[in-house]
Amino acid sequence: MTAALDQQNELGIIRAAYAKQILAAALVVGDVRLEAALSATRREDFLGAGPWWILRGFRDYRATPEADPVYLYTNDLVGILPERNLNNGQPSLHAHLIHQAAPTEGEHVVHIGTGTGYYTAILAHLVGSSGRVTGIEYEPELAARAKTNFAACSNVEIVEGDGTLVSFDEADVIYVNAGCTQPTESWLDRLADGGRLILPMTSDQGFLANAPERVARAGAVFRIERRGKDYLACWISAVAIFPCAGSRDEVSERALADAFANGGWQKVTRLHRDQEIAEERCWLRGSGWCLAYS
Repeated sequence: MTAALDQQNELGIIRAAYAKQILAAALVVGDVRLEAALSATRREDFLGAGPWWILRGFRDYRATPEADPVYLYTNDLVGILPERNLNNGQPSLHAHLIHQAAPTEGEHVVHIGTGTGYYTAILAHLVGSSGRVTGIEYEPELAARAKTNFAACSNVEIVEGDGTLVSFDEADVIYVNAGCTQPTESWLDRLADGGRLILPMTSDQGFLANAPERVARAGAVFRIERRGKDYLACWISAVAIFPCAGSRDEVSERALADAFANGGWQKVTRLHRDQEIAEERCWLRGSGWCLAYS
């Protein structure tokens, strides 16, 4: 009993140091609520029994030397289905994106691509008992694991299904953890006034695209904020991430690859839901929408 308590106390200290290191790597300063969430959330509770598979470099997984959770408190990707190249994502990237999403007490967050739930748990910590999180996961095995992980958590609901098709209540934050080629209309429709959509957009070109054993797609993450009928947009991060099964098609894939090849994504300021925007103002045009410079 004493040894177990000592280990938990030691892990508490390690998690507190990890939280500070992750925020520093993410260049996030002064977000005490996110630091507390990172410090309080036990990563090992969401990754199954150890030893765990850590992604080293871009291709190789290596098992931790033993089943000691200390190995999980680094800025590394951990395999959740390593044979499928599915990982619990890089903590510093998620810290940056969650900071940009800025979930607050009492809000409703929809997490698309919840995996086994580690970052869902961080989001749930941030919205508190007065808020709630709806986690949507496409992979049945991961959804089942997430449901088990949150069985005793009253403010988290896990739904198995395609995040582009699953219906959900109006959301203050929609946090997408898969690469899209276009925003889904239902996400824009269900974003509350003042709500924030974190949207990774990735093409089939570039980083790891030509490695058949890997399926990551490179691209950019945009923060979309709804203001009544307007949608403000800005680039917030580069990304390499697993593709979103329901939000890709050949036409939009090609258009996005061309837009990335032409550059200018850092200058995007608006998402428009109409066809009336002049071509010279559009960075990327889709059917009934465009990301534009003004």
